[in-house]
Amino acid sequence: MKNLLTIRSYSTKPARHSHHFNQLVLPLRGVINICVGNFSGKVAPSECVVVKANEEHLFTADTEARFVVVDMENLPPNISSSQYIVFAINSSLRSYLTFIEHQLENKVNAQLEQAMFKMLSLLLAEQPLLPKVDNRIGTAISFIEQNIAAQLQIKRLAESAFLSETQFKKLFKQQTGMTVMKYVTKLRMEKAQALLTHTDYPLQIIGEKVGYKEPSAFSRKFSQYFGLSPTKFKK
Repeated sequence: MKNLLTIRSYSTKPARHSHHFNQLVLPLRGVINICVGNFSGKVAPSECVVVKANEEHLFTADTEARFVVVDMENLPPNISSSQYIVFAINSSLRSYLTFIEHQLENKVNAQLEQAMFKMLSLLLAEQPLLPKVDNRIGTAISFIEQNIAAQLQIKRLAESAFLSETQFKKLFKQQTGMTVMKYVTKLRMEKAQALLTHTDYPLQIIGEKVGYKEPSAFSRKFSQYFGLSPTKFKK
């Protein structure tokens, strides 16, 4: 089969079928209602549903909903070996899906389409496969990603999820496997590492972009996380 990327909508009428290739469905807008394997429910933007080869599935969606659909001969190892049928995707992959949509809807270029497919496969292979998260926690995660430079506090994050602080901390740990602040630190340090590697921003600016107004606080946290200072990492 040919590895293929397409933009699709789905019928409001249930349709059950299977195919001889693997397929990933990643919503851009709207949700898809799908029954596949032991999963039956909704899959929304920021999530991916896996339909393995020859696996019968049934789906419906509103006509205005849009999805990136990936037909694959071979799934990335992390996905093929995972128990998750639906998993959350990170912000980098979400941004790339938007690029794919714009490119596919405006121009036909077979060489570029195959390059996009390869890039998407690499991004998928880098996904830390987490289970489909509670919508409230998903909202909080989006808030964290969009405000990574802000002084993020548990109270504000809990409010974004419409939960009490105690409920929020407990549910977040259950859903992600780590505490809220450990998750925030992880995102901040990954972003700092990328900025140090790929940009020429001064250390103070990088620190501010990941939520540390004081350069000493940024350097201390980075050193604790990676085992060396930002200055040594940059060199």
